[in-house]
Amino acid sequence: MKKYYLIVIGLFMFISGTSSAAGGDPIKGKALSQTCAACHSIDGNSVNPIWPKLAGQHASYIVKQLNDFKAGNRVNAQMTAMVASLSEQDMQDLGAYFASKKTKPGSAKPDLIELGQKIYRAGDSETDVPACMACHGPNGSGNPTALYPSLSGQHAQYTAGQLKMFKSEERANDANKMMRTIAGPMTNAQIEAVSEYIQGLH
Repeated sequence: MKKYYLIVIGLFMFISGTSSAAGGDPIKGKALSQTCAACHSIDGNSVNPIWPKLAGQHASYIVKQLNDFKAGNRVNAQMTAMVASLSEQDMQDLGAYFASKKTKPGSAKPDLIELGQKIYRAGDSETDVPACMACHGPNGSGNPTALYPSLSGQHAQYTAGQLKMFKSEERANDANKMMRTIAGPMTNAQIEAVSEYIQGLH
């Protein structure tokens, strides 16, 4: 656990001085978002739980993910095609637009709330899984400066899928392998429970 917290502190100090999504124009972003609407809906609140809600997400995080898709650091055939023609300014504008929208809250399965809350707020010392809220905050709002995404209300199916991809290292665009290190020891039951808890978090 000590090693993990040292990584968090070091990463925060590095990113806090380098990340920015300033300069995005949400009006231009709205026009660009027409091509995103088929999956993410016009206001960023996707209906299909396999696609993430983008509404209310930090602009800086959206910009990073778009850049990662374009550079091949995050692999998804659909998104690779979608971002191919985007300029850096386009990404900034899209980030500003979706950040300006409001996330529609979700709800958690009642039988998974207790375990999900435990993992999110306290982690699991026996398996060295840290508390999610250490980076993502008590209400899931994240930290835009450190590029920690907002999780509040995110689809459980999408969140669980990403955690499993980090666990298997199929997804590897996390700085210093932070999410891969965290998800690695998580059981499928823990992943499902915390993803449900996050869906109902607001």
